[in-house]
Amino acid sequence: MRVVIAGQGYVGLPLAVRAAEVGYQVVGYDVDPRRVERLARGESYVEDIPAERLAPLLAAGAYRPTTDPAAVAGFDIAVITVPTPLRDGVPDLSYIEASATLLGEHLRPGATVVLESTTYPGTTEELLAPLLEKGSGLSAGRDFHLGYSPERIDPGNPQWHLENTPKVVSGLDAASLRAVDGFYRRLVERTVPVSSCKEAELTKLLENTFRHVNIALVNELAMFAHDLGIDVWEAIDAASTKPFGYLRFTPGPGVGGHCLPIDPSYLSWRVERALGQSFRFVELANDVNSHMPDYVVRRLAEALNERRQPVKGSRVLLLGLAYKKNTGDARETPAARIAELLGRMGAEVRAADPHVVTGVHVDGPGVPGPRGSAENAPFAGVVRVEATVEELAAADAVVLLADHDEFDYPAVTEHARYVLDCRRRLSGATVEVL
Repeated sequence: MRVVIAGQGYVGLPLAVRAAEVGYQVVGYDVDPRRVERLARGESYVEDIPAERLAPLLAAGAYRPTTDPAAVAGFDIAVITVPTPLRDGVPDLSYIEASATLLGEHLRPGATVVLESTTYPGTTEELLAPLLEKGSGLSAGRDFHLGYSPERIDPGNPQWHLENTPKVVSGLDAASLRAVDGFYRRLVERTVPVSSCKEAELTKLLENTFRHVNIALVNELAMFAHDLGIDVWEAIDAASTKPFGYLRFTPGPGVGGHCLPIDPSYLSWRVERALGQSFRFVELANDVNSHMPDYVVRRLAEALNERRQPVKGSRVLLLGLAYKKNTGDARETPAARIAELLGRMGAEVRAADPHVVTGVHVDGPGVPGPRGSAENAPFAGVVRVEATVEELAAADAVVLLADHDEFDYPAVTEHARYVLDCRRRLSGATVEVL
């Protein structure tokens, strides 16, 4: 069976590697030549896929990364795992459209196409199917199988990965569902069939909207609790002892990655366009979470002011540029906004992050990702440094944004004059928790 995975980023590369490992002949198609060149050399830019997994697959010819559109010809199964960014608040499905156009030219009777990219309910049936039919002259459901299976990749999660995370699957019809389910059953421990593509598309948006709204709740609580002189973290710890009816969420400097800053807005956009109504929970969560970087900067400015020091001219060291700990994922990271605001206010901004280093993008042209290109990453004017004792001591303020395990936290508390800890990783006389 010949499988094409369109897009070799955080979602596509693990899927391609796993499919090759279980016996499929896999073509990893991507439009970024730098990315493909690295993969061909056996270098992985996705932290969850070590080079040791790539090497034997390349040597055996089970996995072939390429930028050649002709290489997708003859596929039995094709999976689309391309980015779906927002452009001025509107879903940008151009990557899906380009993939569908290419796959449609090579679509054969009996083949299966699956969409994994996060999108609004109705995309598979209303956008993808017509494009595939137009390019191939075939009819979805009758001549080829079509389905949707939302990705559930959590970069850097040591416990849950592609193989052991239940996989939601759907199909345009019963035959399509059987084909999609049969493919993923070879890749993962458990599949979860649902009745239609729209339910599967909504499943992904529900998962992320749930997190988005609850994170916004604790972020707003953190702001109010600080002004009221209450330790919100202690309250969260106490509430977390309840064994039922409560799930733990914690405050932070903002949300990042593809999921939380973007995916709920797809649902909000769809509701507005289809029903003419606003999705108030999503809009409120967007407002709270998107302004957390501004709140972090305000708290920092207040702390410096108490020390009779203006932000202008202050040396500020940011610890962690990724949006979450122990990954190099800088997509939509709140650190970018914080660095921008501090730079505008005249601060000398420095940053340390052992994961976000120069290299190749993982999420499409112009979309910064782990090990993303330095010239395209959203950190203009930020001096990259190591979190050495000298840097910690020289900073007027240190802001912990992503609590990577690699940081020397005892050194931070010993040598930093003031620390704004946005992750509650530190304690001490010089530490203030968000």
